[in-house]
Amino acid sequence: MVTVKRSSGVLLHIASLPGKYGIGQLGKEAYEFADFLSRAGQSYWQVLPLVPTGYGDSPYQSFCSVAGNEYFIDLDALAADGLLTKEELDECVTPPSSRINYEWLYKTRYDVLRKAFSRFDGSDKGFADYVAKGEYADYALFRAIKDSRGGKPWYEWEDPLKFRYDSAINEFKEEHKSDILFWQWAQYEFSRQWNKLLNYAHSVGIKIIGDVPIYIAYDSSECWTRPSLVKLDSSRRPVSVAGCPPDAFSETGQLWGNPVYDWERMKENGYAWWKARMKKVLSLCDVVRIDHFRGFEKYYEIPYGETTAVNGRWSIGPGAEFFRELERSIGKMEVIAEDLGTLDDAARAMFAEVGYPGMKVLQFAFGSDEGNEYLPHNYKDENCFAYTGTHDNDTLLGFISKLGDERTHFGAMLAEECKRLGLPAPGETDSEMCDSVIELCYSSVAECAIIPLQDWLKIGEEGRINMPSILSAENWSYRVPAEYATSAVETRMKELSVKCGRIG
Repeated sequence: MVTVKRSSGVLLHIASLPGKYGIGQLGKEAYEFADFLSRAGQSYWQVLPLVPTGYGDSPYQSFCSVAGNEYFIDLDALAADGLLTKEELDECVTPPSSRINYEWLYKTRYDVLRKAFSRFDGSDKGFADYVAKGEYADYALFRAIKDSRGGKPWYEWEDPLKFRYDSAINEFKEEHKSDILFWQWAQYEFSRQWNKLLNYAHSVGIKIIGDVPIYIAYDSSECWTRPSLVKLDSSRRPVSVAGCPPDAFSETGQLWGNPVYDWERMKENGYAWWKARMKKVLSLCDVVRIDHFRGFEKYYEIPYGETTAVNGRWSIGPGAEFFRELERSIGKMEVIAEDLGTLDDAARAMFAEVGYPGMKVLQFAFGSDEGNEYLPHNYKDENCFAYTGTHDNDTLLGFISKLGDERTHFGAMLAEECKRLGLPAPGETDSEMCDSVIELCYSSVAECAIIPLQDWLKIGEEGRINMPSILSAENWSYRVPAEYATSAVETRMKELSVKCGRIG
């Protein structure tokens, strides 16, 4: 169980913060958001993975599972350190937009960061120690080679580099020292800025909830440097990939494409890689949500090359013993277990054994009341985090506005649930229904209520972060308006936190 008292928080991706440089950063706007949460009586800021984005601009397809996203580096901080000029900053300014242009960022942002690096004092003791310890050395080498090969994934590199022949690797290192150091410096700078923001958030009473995707991407430094972590054949192609089977929401299931772990091999060395990963992630946040947690009990694997998830099979994962082994090594972990979707008895038994709080998403609550576990009155105890929606759902207003013929049924169930919890009857408009769902979330017995900022702002479907298994320029690109922190929103958040006993 996460060691929190009754509390609340807000879900907002760092990339979605407002600002003038094309994407949310670890600068002024991030500090202002922490201040806003503090004034609004919140206890938590839940972020999405902080990692560099890969295929589809998704942080769940990252080039490295523990690196920081270089796009998040605050350019103003670099300028304050004398590493960028005003003219160079001005070139990074974009017109106000609710969307991130990742193509433009890819083509321009690294050049700007390289200019900053060219002026950085490489003899800086902190950085020198960082490099001497080998921090992110594999990742830096991976990114430098990738750059030199036009961005091609590692499995399309020539064999000497693809298979990491010593002679080829050493030759590349010698010829590209500065390029490799640049990527290490970018991680050093990200780490400095993130830790500063984390400490500031703590100083104003806000804790950070991080996010760990269960799987690593195929085109990642981990798959390249440690192919034995996952099921790859001798030519380094995946044997099988991850996904979800067909269900009521998808006739063909979800094909994620990440290679699945070789759990037997991992067990042989005491899950050393996972221990290092979790130790690193937990050093960057106070609590961590682990995505697709049921995959540790059984995971769905699909033969590589399949175009849908129909022809997959369930395989046995490491189970609760995996988490006992992690905690024996790194101590008690503050974890939220993403337990959404269809669960069998074995998966439920694992969740009960590990004891981490799960998730209750109210958008899933109003189909029927036949023991629906997402309806607040059916929560068995307080050991859960309640959400109106997640990054994979439509916004609450978008969800309600598309109900169509189901709207009457939804309204009736919402009214009944409000009555059960002693809340005022919901109004008739979409906006009023949003208010009622948020209050239901806050009024539940859940330890913590987490509301995406888009739901507080009553932003429609344009505010959705991601549509799973669909490649779209709309995914991961939404940014909240600069004027989000209105007194009305702040007052509503604080009043509800006080009313429901969730004040930070």
